[in-house]
Order: sequence, then C-alpha cells, then structure tokens
Amino acid sequence: MSPELRWNPQLGDWVIVSAQRETRPWQLTTTCPFCPGAPEMPREWDVLVLPNRFPALEPKPEKPALKPRSPYRVSKARGVCEVVVETREHEGDFCDLSLEQMAKVIEAFKSRYQKLGSLRYVKYVFVFRNKGAVIGVSLHHPHSQIYALPFAPPKIRRELNNAKRYMRRSNRCLFCDILDFEKSDGSRIIYENEAFTVFTPFSAIWPYETHIYPKRHVQSLLDLDGEERLALADSLRVVTATYNNLFDFDMPYIMVFHQKPVDGKDYGFYHMHIEFYPPYRDKERLKYAAGVEWGAGTFTYDGSPEERAQELREACFKAVRKLKGG
Repeated sequence: MSPELRWNPQLGDWVIVSAQRETRPWQLTTTCPFCPGAPEMPREWDVLVLPNRFPALEPKPEKPALKPRSPYRVSKARGVCEVVVETREHEGDFCDLSLEQMAKVIEAFKSRYQKLGSLRYVKYVFVFRNKGAVIGVSLHHPHSQIYALPFAPPKIRRELNNAKRYMRRSNRCLFCDILDFEKSDGSRIIYENEAFTVFTPFSAIWPYETHIYPKRHVQSLLDLDGEERLALADSLRVVTATYNNLFDFDMPYIMVFHQKPVDGKDYGFYHMHIEFYPPYRDKERLKYAAGVEWGAGTFTYDGSPEERAQELREACFKAVRKLKGG
C-alpha cells in the first residue's frame, strides 16, 4: 500500500499514513546495514546519503485508494525520505566526530536541502536526528534523516506566521530580538562561538531543551559561509557533548533544523535555528507528555529554565575541555 496524506479538518494539518513502515526493523541485533561491508554500502565513503528503505513519502506514490467526502480530504504522499549516515563507526554521536567530519555532515545537510528543495513537488525540507532507544530509534548506527515534504509542517507554519506578524508590527526579526535579549540577560546562555549562540529557551517545553541560533540573520544553511558552517559544526559537537556530560550517560534526544520553506516565496522575516529536545528531567526520570500536553496542546515545565541552564553551562564547561583535550 502506497503512503498517502490525510487531512485533519479539526486541526488543519496533514497526517502521513504509511502502512509499510510497520515492517521496518526494530533495534537490530544482527548485522548493521550502515556499517562498512554491509550490502548496500559502497567500499569507500565517509558521509553517505541513502534513500530510506521504509519511507513515509515516495517520489512516485500510487493514487490513494480512498475517495473521502467532505469534511475529509486525501492526497498522494509525494516526497522523499533519506538517511544521512554520518560516520563509518557503529557507535557515537556528533561529539565523537572530528570537527572536519562534522563539517562534512553539515555540508551533506546543505547539499540535500538545496537538491531536494529544487524538486517541483517539495515545499519543505526537514532535517532531523533521533538518538536513543527511549526516543524510538530502530538503528543505532549514527545517522540523521531528511524528509522532503509536499507541505510546510504545522510547527513551522506557526513560527512563520508569528515571525511575519512580529516583523510587520516592529520592523524587526523576532528571532534576532530573542537572541539579543538572551545575550543581554545571560541567565540561559550555555555556549557561544563566533557565529552561533546556544541557550535554553525562555519558554522551554522539555527540561533540558536547547536552541542554537546563528548570530547573523539567515534563513537556511544555504546562507551560511564556510566559516559559519564550521562554527555550526563546533556548536553541534559541543551541545551533544554537553548532554552526555550532564548526567554522565549517553543522552537521548531529538534534534530538528528549522529553515525556510522551499516554495520560492520571500521569507526574509524568518531566521534559521536548530532545536534539541532531550527527554530526561533528571538522571533517573523521563519527562512524559500527558493529558494537558497532548489533549490541550499546553505544555508544563517542572522546574526553572534558568536553573537548568546553569546545570547545562557546568556540563558544557567540562564538555569543551574534553573536546579540546584539556
């Protein structure tokens, strides 16, 4: 059965229905398909982009079998799903890659954003990374994913609408103002280099959530120069090392890139950024989204973002020393 899009009329969002994903492997204990020597891997490579073998979207999907009537709608799930295999090593995280290797991963993200974004039927290119069994990761070899979607997803649309409204009202970028406030306040800043700032959001949802903002007003990876991409590679290594040092174990997380849509419209009011959502609230307990979060869409935050930012700063200090061999 080919995947399809079903419209949720209550929320005004598309849902991807993909029955074939039920057959994807779950936490394999046999041969890893991404390790050197596996059947689909070439002989020589360092960062590799592969088609997802169990895609939620397909470039040439079949016509949906269902023919719903109002208020329901259905459409082809036309798009592309890819996997970015970041290293030949079977274990590790961004912080375990050299800065040069991490820069190659960023280059792969940039190249695929540009290539997939040029496809006529693609409206949004979403780069993300899932890490850890509690997140639901089925293959543990270090990898990220890219979904080239035929629509802009709802969270991105909300950001775009609010950023556009803020620009019209104040003639300033919402994200630039957020960054200026965080830098002047300082209580939630975790790490800075010459081109990026890492901080815990003022209105964080996940206990140790962090965001990475470019200091320059850019809309996508395509706008970054070589030095800025290297600084982004540094930031990603530091954030992941910080998480692993926070509780002295390999921290699971979700990482997402928020960039402008690729539909050809002007998004000068938007500001690219990266968000991390680790699920742990302390060393022993997970943060579970429950009734008010899922049912009402209103998240609660147990604790103080400023106190959590202080914990992350301390872990970051240790992480940076280790990364620099200190």
